Amino acid sequence: MLHRPIRDTQDFLLSNYFAEGLRITFGVLCPSLVMAHFGMLQYGMTLSLGALCVSIVDSPGPIHHRRNAMFVTTALLFLVTIIVGLTNKSDLFTGVLLVVFSFVFSMLFLYGNRAASIGTSVLLIMILSIDDVRPWQEVIFYSMLVFIGSIWYTSLSYLIYRLRPYRLAQQTLSDSIHEVADFLRAKAKFYSQNTNYDKNYADLLQLQVDVHQKQDEVREVLFKTREIVRESTPQGRFLLIVFTDMVDLFEQVMSTYYNYKQLHEQFDSVGILSHYEEAINKIADSLDDIAFALKSGGTPHLAGNLEKDLEKLRQEISDLEQHKNKEYNTLGIIALKNIEVNIENIVARIKTINKYFNKKEQRKIKKGEVDVGKFVNSQEINTKLLLNNLTFSSSTFRHSVRVAIVMLVGFVAARSLDFAHSYWILLTILVISKPGFSLTKERNYHRIIGTILGAFIGMGILHYIHDKNTLFIILILFMIAGYSFQRKNYVVSVIFMTPYILIIFDFLGMGTMSIATERIYDTLIGSGIAFIGSYSLFPNWEHEKLKEAMADMIKSNQWYFKEVTKLYFEKGFDLTNYKLARKEVYVTTSNLASMFQRMFSEPKSKQVYMKELHQFTVLNHLLSSYIASLSLYIKEHNFVCVSYQDIKPIAENTNYLLENAGENLNKQNDELSNVPLIRLKNTSGLELSDADVVIAEQFDLIQKVSYDIFKLTEKIKI
Repeated sequence: MLHRPIRDTQDFLLSNYFAEGLRITFGVLCPSLVMAHFGMLQYGMTLSLGALCVSIVDSPGPIHHRRNAMFVTTALLFLVTIIVGLTNKSDLFTGVLLVVFSFVFSMLFLYGNRAASIGTSVLLIMILSIDDVRPWQEVIFYSMLVFIGSIWYTSLSYLIYRLRPYRLAQQTLSDSIHEVADFLRAKAKFYSQNTNYDKNYADLLQLQVDVHQKQDEVREVLFKTREIVRESTPQGRFLLIVFTDMVDLFEQVMSTYYNYKQLHEQFDSVGILSHYEEAINKIADSLDDIAFALKSGGTPHLAGNLEKDLEKLRQEISDLEQHKNKEYNTLGIIALKNIEVNIENIVARIKTINKYFNKKEQRKIKKGEVDVGKFVNSQEINTKLLLNNLTFSSSTFRHSVRVAIVMLVGFVAARSLDFAHSYWILLTILVISKPGFSLTKERNYHRIIGTILGAFIGMGILHYIHDKNTLFIILILFMIAGYSFQRKNYVVSVIFMTPYILIIFDFLGMGTMSIATERIYDTLIGSGIAFIGSYSLFPNWEHEKLKEAMADMIKSNQWYFKEVTKLYFEKGFDLTNYKLARKEVYVTTSNLASMFQRMFSEPKSKQVYMKELHQFTVLNHLLSSYIASLSLYIKEHNFVCVSYQDIKPIAENTNYLLENAGENLNKQNDELSNVPLIRLKNTSGLELSDADVVIAEQFDLIQKVSYDIFKLTEKIKI
């Protein structure tokens, strides 16, 4: 494998982030360059403005969603530029219009991120048009130029997609595989001596959130793209089978959760755990190779000597069994065996995925058995949802009212200051204001840091470099970087965007130092207004959604457990329901972990039950990991158990505990119940095999964790 920094750089240059940066830069810059060639730069910049505004909604997703969103945005941009252009002579009317539009377009958050980005795009064109007072004939012409610029970018984006229709799917799938590889590396740290369990676990939870988000992006692109869903081409079937195999592989990775402290106590002296760590890291490298091959069109390979490492592990386990003593108990050696077998199964799955990269093998891939349509959520645009949310109990409504008020405050502040570009205050408020306090605080911090650093970089460049050709090259590079990082790392995006804006103003002969200083002042003023508003005006605190998120987490784990126990107690098995239950666990775990992280950014007075919430998150992660292990014992390891009927009461009690844990969250009494744990009884009289012992132990572990969750929910009164 290439040296990591080199591979990371190559990977980024082949990513959708960089492709997006190139597409937006070309789409925005091209009209200005063409019109400048004919001496009409002013018209070209208006065309570029239309292209820039419509590019905001062109985020990854199925092409028909992107196309429709860009057409809707184009129409709205045209209408809003006419309305604002005809009314911006009156500050009073403009203020009223700003409040109304800010509220209406902020309510689009109800319909998902793409709809929200349409609202952001329309508010952006409004803010940039407020100070542009023209005769009505020029207003119509200006609106037409914005319309043409929007159509130009929409056509460009659609054409690029048609030239390489599977490229976005390859890139998003590649990103999701990278996240699984990082998750594996975090798992590998648990096998290292003197490891920090708490830090590792916190990292693991955050990485699980990242894996889910990336997998959700892949589902959006794969399962909502008609050509891929129909599996009408070998390439479409290939992408679907790689993704479904990767989700199964992630379940296997999730299942390898053991009592690492006990393993270290028993086996640190012989050094076998460090060999597990090496093998798992090599598996992560192999996954990175698959991810890179998806983007580059190459062929992935297993990391060097991985199979030999597995042979050595098997031999080491065999030696431990032969020289077994009090230090190495049976369950400890069984755990080592299970981990090794699980690693083998993961490697086998990786080898299978590697085979799919062969064109001949791609033609042999059969149509999938799972109904992929059930794995994506669709949000219909209906007025009923909007009307139901016109109340202060709705977080979106409160956010929209807050945005309308802070935009009005920003407008009054901008009119009161004698700045040439005071619309930057409104622009800052627009990009910073988010539905939750913690997200607004984070965006605020990134915006201020990025703007100040970017302004100093821009001033430094313009002070030392005066050659226009060199400045133009720097401008293009900074544009590409700014747009490439806008979804990946916002602070880096702003650091690059600020200098490129200063260079543009320099080309237009508007000065540099005064512009840079004004941008910093406007950013600080806008940031202050947005931050104060998010704290004092109908704020949305994370603890308001805590009970619902915790209840959803318990329900999803219970559903997952029920689907897995069907493998043991019932003959019929619905693969789609099983995978839906598994996906729901990933979704609710991600939601809860994200909420927990966001609560840390909130004031101390709003951080309720932090210790208990951390315990709850840890216990539910353990529970889903143990359930995943239970499913793999019968699906992957082919364990056979003769004592199913003896285990069934434990499974029923686990369901009972989880059912009551969910109900506890809604109870307000302080009485503690006394629910017993069910113990395994060997009614068959037969000697239990290793498989029986392991399966019984796993059911018992799941029951104990469910009991801990049940007792914890009795203490939490939200």
